[in-house]
Amino acid sequence: MYFPVENQACGHIDRIGAISTTRAGGVSPQPFDSLNLGFHVGDDPANVQQNRRRLREVVKEKFGDELQFCWLSQVHGTKVVDASEVLAAGNPVEADASFSRTPGVACAVMTADCLPVLLWDKDATVVASAHAGWRGLADGVVEATVDAMEVDPAQIFAWLGPAIGPDVFEIGAEVREAFLATDEGAAHCFGPSPFNDDRWVADLYELARRRLRRLDVESIWGGEFCTYADAARFFSYRRDGQTGRMATAIWLR
Repeated sequence: MYFPVENQACGHIDRIGAISTTRAGGVSPQPFDSLNLGFHVGDDPANVQQNRRRLREVVKEKFGDELQFCWLSQVHGTKVVDASEVLAAGNPVEADASFSRTPGVACAVMTADCLPVLLWDKDATVVASAHAGWRGLADGVVEATVDAMEVDPAQIFAWLGPAIGPDVFEIGAEVREAFLATDEGAAHCFGPSPFNDDRWVADLYELARRRLRRLDVESIWGGEFCTYADAARFFSYRRDGQTGRMATAIWLR
């Protein structure tokens, strides 16, 4: 497990907690080995429950924080929810981002190639996480999440978690066109695919950076991973098909 904002000089970092899991440290067998946190992928639910308990235990040991995780039913959309309201209702909700102004409530997203984006403000009054696959990113999930935080975007910090890298994320021409329709300057985020002559490769990290900077979010970290290439650390749906899910989460301490 990785704690992505511990050493960043960005606002009241002592009041922010964040974690990005790897595939190691859980109880699930192949092909979910081993810290699968998703109930929806075919793993035994008892294994997922045990893995989520282990996640809470790691956070408690590291930070001393007793967390409630807000887990979402992700649908590659742009809906953003208040994590505290979701937990209070007690019902699963279809959404791809959440925010919180309540200490001890963790905004979590699950991924296995899509891009997790963590956001927090300089004064540590609000945190958010977004699940940004290409469709959600093109449709505006990052913009919707920043808007839901209701703070000056120039005071927001962002961290880009483990996602499929730009050398192997192959997409069709229609995906490239979806991005260029709203941002012609994003052309440099795409290159010819080395695998198929009629396809492209896309840089999810740079596409997300462009979206954030257009909102005046300039303080951006992360973006150095490739879930597809690093099978020892990360789940990858593109690489393996049936596989587990990692979690990336942020909370106010």
